[in-house]
Amino acid sequence: MNSERTLIASVVFLCIGLGLIFGYCHGTVGFNAVYPASGAALQVSINTTGIPAIAGAAATVLGTLLLIAACVQSLLGQVNWASEHPRPHGA
Repeated sequence: MNSERTLIASVVFLCIGLGLIFGYCHGTVGFNAVYPASGAALQVSINTTGIPAIAGAAATVLGTLLLIAACVQSLLGQVNWASEHPRPHGA
């Protein structure tokens, strides 16, 4: 199985989706570093509205599904199926 095209499509859709989500977002990011480390906090607030939110979410989901499909194709490509390379009878 050839998983290169699926992987390329996955990366393209993930970049488009995340680019739309983060490119049109209005939000804030805050980080507090304190001692002891159990009190440290990271806060991320992202708000994307309109068509970029819908298209970005759809493209990100499609990219994630394509990435899963590429991983499955890659794993199945590593298995040596007996019917693919038959041995000659004389060997």
